[in-house]
Amino acid sequence: MKARKVPLVYPTPSFAGLLFVLAAMWYAASSQNSAAVYLLLFALTAAFLVSIPHTLINLAGVTITLESVQSAFVGQEVSLPVEVTNGSRATRHGINLALSGSSRESERIDYIPAGNASRVTLRFPARQRGEHKVGTLCLTSVYPLGFICFLKKFASSQTYIIYPKPAGDPQLPSNPAPTLHNRPQTEIRDGDDFAGARAYVPGESQRHIDWKAVARGQPLMTKQFAAEAEGAVHLDFSALRFANVEERLSQLVLWVIEAERARRPYGLRLPGTVISPAVGQSHFHQCLRALSLFQVGTVRRA
Repeated sequence: MKARKVPLVYPTPSFAGLLFVLAAMWYAASSQNSAAVYLLLFALTAAFLVSIPHTLINLAGVTITLESVQSAFVGQEVSLPVEVTNGSRATRHGINLALSGSSRESERIDYIPAGNASRVTLRFPARQRGEHKVGTLCLTSVYPLGFICFLKKFASSQTYIIYPKPAGDPQLPSNPAPTLHNRPQTEIRDGDDFAGARAYVPGESQRHIDWKAVARGQPLMTKQFAAEAEGAVHLDFSALRFANVEERLSQLVLWVIEAERARRPYGLRLPGTVISPAVGQSHFHQCLRALSLFQVGTVRRA
């Protein structure tokens, strides 16, 4: 990523304290005509002036590389992996990385040796479904004394997807797609036929997690059972009777997760979008993406 042409230098809150101390020392030295206080005043002022070029060059040669951002569900955390590279011949100290306009979600790098890189992960809450831009990443440094701050901004055009929060009835609908005034009867039950395990998908029910494997130090895995009915599940937005659009989307997301967990073919029907029944990670993320990008203006009142 390329940095913006004009970096920014501005005083920190500590600079106001420094000015107060220098003013007090100057007043004491002039009123008492003390050579020792004058000497201390000049030494402190010189130290501040010498620190300025060190602050300005501390980010010279430092660049960042933004890695792929994983999708998340509303209510979870978005992880933004970033590699900060020091392409200079000197060690860089005290670098902070943050998203523009979000000082809480920041990471500090104590030092990066010359010619090396440091990987950090910015984490921030996923608040709203849809496609979002990463925006501007900011590198700041107040090294060495903390009186002035040097800021470099890196603009990114990378986007990430936030899926709706899974919620509602976990039972898969029967065909044709049911309404929630008549509770659907599930076509898949956890039978006696254990079909194996797969990686846990964030947002799905935790009642099928293989907790024994977790206790042995293995990653989260979800138990899979053979479906007793092999027909495809049709998930229809218009068949749901929720008044709130977000509640409909949350229910559909939960059904997509449950159908994928059971390895049962499922299709999705939204106003203006129809996805044929299938199964697999590609189909899974295609359905979740369609639900996350759904526009409220396309809904027709039933």
